[in-house]
Order: sequence, then C-alpha cells, then structure tokens
Amino acid sequence: MCPSLRPPRGRSLYFASAAEAEREGFRACPRCRPELAPGSGPSPSLPRLAAAARAQIEAGFLGHGSLAGLARRLSVSGPELRRITSQALGATPAELAESRRLALAKQLLQDSALGVREAARAAGFRDSRDFRLLLLRRFGSSPSALRRGAGGVVAPRGAIVLRLDYRPPLEWGELLAFLSARATAGVEEVEGLCYRRTVRIGAQVGFLEVRPDPKRPALRAEVSLSLSRALLPLGARLRALFDLDANPAEIARHLGRDPLLAPSVRRRPGLRVPGAFDGFESALRTVLGQQVTVRAATTVAGRLAAALGEPLATPYPGLTRLAPTPRAVYRAGVDALAGLGMTAAKARALGALAEAALAESLGLDRYGDPEVAERRLRALPGIGPWTAQVVAMRALGIPDAFPAGDLGVAKALGVRSARAALLRAEPWRPWRAYAAMHLWAALAAGEVE
Repeated sequence: MCPSLRPPRGRSLYFASAAEAEREGFRACPRCRPELAPGSGPSPSLPRLAAAARAQIEAGFLGHGSLAGLARRLSVSGPELRRITSQALGATPAELAESRRLALAKQLLQDSALGVREAARAAGFRDSRDFRLLLLRRFGSSPSALRRGAGGVVAPRGAIVLRLDYRPPLEWGELLAFLSARATAGVEEVEGLCYRRTVRIGAQVGFLEVRPDPKRPALRAEVSLSLSRALLPLGARLRALFDLDANPAEIARHLGRDPLLAPSVRRRPGLRVPGAFDGFESALRTVLGQQVTVRAATTVAGRLAAALGEPLATPYPGLTRLAPTPRAVYRAGVDALAGLGMTAAKARALGALAEAALAESLGLDRYGDPEVAERRLRALPGIGPWTAQVVAMRALGIPDAFPAGDLGVAKALGVRSARAALLRAEPWRPWRAYAAMHLWAALAAGEVE
C-alpha cells in the first residue's frame, strides 16, 4: 500500500505483526496508514492456532472475554497460547489486542467525527487518559494532531465511517449481484452500488450501509452510532463478507493458467468469494437453498425473518428486522418452520442446526478448525456434502472449499458426477472456491453452455 520507494532488503527489518514492530519502537507512517492495510488472508506458513488467535483478537475477543476464555475456545492452555503467538507473530495476545485497539482508535480519529473520549471507548479503551498516553508513546502524536493531519472522510450525522481497504481490483458489481440475489427481505438490501443490512453483535443492534470509496481502493461503511461499542467485530465481519483480505493478483495468476477459467479470470480479475456476516445466518440460508432455486430459498428466508426476526427501526424502508437468532429458530419448532414453506426434513435440519449453534459446538466462523467444523456440520441431520462445502466457502472462509456436487458447477464443467468435478478441479488448488465463483459467474453470463 505504501507509495514510497521500497528500501533495499539488506537495509530493512521485517516483523510478523504490527504489535511486534511497535514494541521495537517503530511508528505507523502517517502517509500510507498501514493500520488500514488489508490482511494477508490464509497463509500456509502461519500455524493454524496462531492464525485463529490473531483473527479472534483482531475481531475484539479480548475486549469482552479473557485470555483464559480465548485459550479454552482454541483448546489450548493460556501459557501455550502466549507461546504460540509470541513465536509466530512476535507478540503476546495482550500486545496484539492493544495494537489493534490503538489502530481502530487512530482510524476513528482520522475518519470520523467522534470525540477523543468516544473514539477511545469505541476502540475498547476504558480510560481516555491511558489512550492519550499510549497514542503519544506509540505514534508520537496527540489525538488532536492526528485529526488535523488526517484529510479523511467525515461521517454524516448519526453515523460512524469505517474505511475498509483492499487490494485492487475488486469486482464490486459481481459481489453485489451475488448478495442481492440471496438478500433476506427486511434484513438486507442492495440498491445501486450500495449494500445495506441490519446488525446484531452481542447486545448491540443497529444498521449499516457500505459503498465504494471514490478516491481509493476501499469501501466506505457508514455504521449507526448504536454499534459504536462493536466496531472491532463489525469491521472483521465486513472484511469477511466482502472477502477484502484476498490477494486477487495471486489468485488470478494461478487460475488464469487453466483454459476453461482463463476467459472469466480476464473479465473478472478481482472476483471474490462472498463470505458471511454471521456464520449461523449464512448456514441457515445455505440449508434453505438445498435442492431448490436461489429465488425460492430467498423467498423462504424472507418469511423466516418476518416470522422470527425482531423488528428494528431504521431510516431505510427495506430494512425492518434483525436476522433470526438460533434461539428463535430452535424455539419455533418443526411444524412452525415447515409452515413457512419448507419440507419437514428441511425444518428438522434447521432445528438441529439452531440447537448446535446454541450449544456453540459448530464453530461457524473463521477462527476455529475448519475440518472439525465441517465434520460436525455433516453430522447434523439433513446436511450433506454440498451444504458443508458452501458453508466452508462462505462462513468458514476456506479458499479451497469446492461444492463438487453443485448442478451449476457440473454444467459449467460438462461433467455428470461430483467425482469427475473434483478430478477436473484438482489443478485449481488451493483456490477452488474462487474457481467455483468463476464457473457460476460465467454460467450466469451465458459464457458457458
């Protein structure tokens, strides 16, 4: 992201995390603002536990949970977690969390109209005085000086702006088309180049709007003030939803070598895999999509939200309800769910999914072990390989997930079995999820028969 010339490798120092660099006395450049840089995405060189811990911390887990709770969530001891993060990321969990909170507070000072105290609290600092001292020590600047030199965007009244940078290109139109076709009425809507939705994160509820930033490779999210205490997890969820940490150049180089995919890669070099804002919500929507059309599944999802989602007042006529919670779906029962227009078998599958989500036994997010999550998902009644792979693509963020049994994938590949599709897709590893997106996009555009 930095526009400056890169110094010779022999005159550079490299760190595994911003927290490690800050501990060694380095300050973030005020020009290129590296705290806004996209994440690195899945990395085979980073141990799974370290990657999961980093993702949890960056999503704000230590703001409401303890180190011991994070260690239990990752099935390790507290000392082992500290050892893993120190070796792989060059910093302890506490240092990583402090660095991430400071980066968010700096961003809010530069890109929003929040006062110093409000920005500090929104980033998870309990004391604004401690925040000022830490900012001076880490960035060599006061809050007012940072704000004066920001040149950032100012949020409209009643909203907070989050800037979400990405590596260009980004096929925003393709991304919105995918999400629009699957948007749950009352919960989500797409209008022009804008995506909107209602939000529940813990006890915080509100709404947001996301659109491209016209000045830079970034998205601009306008978030209701009611979500100010949930900005860390909110930012992480939006980055996951829009797959903003992907490296499109690397993916395009790999997939573009295949003659079948090459035309779509040339037309859509920044195609992303739409993620999930909420793991349970995405898995529920995927179960509804089993063996029916996208339109039919979207219709039933709207009925489900209207029946079980809590009402929410927003300034947008199309956003009226929060997505149904696992508890609401479980309590509804099979008969009530089936009465919304689905088979009894699918209603039982939704009930089992909701029960497992309530027990927190699935791990429908990007922070746990994907193999364990997929195995537990497959163990639920009515959930087969197609559902598990689509959930792996979207909710778990696995770049190599591949729904080989999908009818559209089979048609685009000209094969008749999931086994044949898997054999044909083998050269696409480790980016088979992106290959599936290219196949679906080409099929929708009439580029393959």
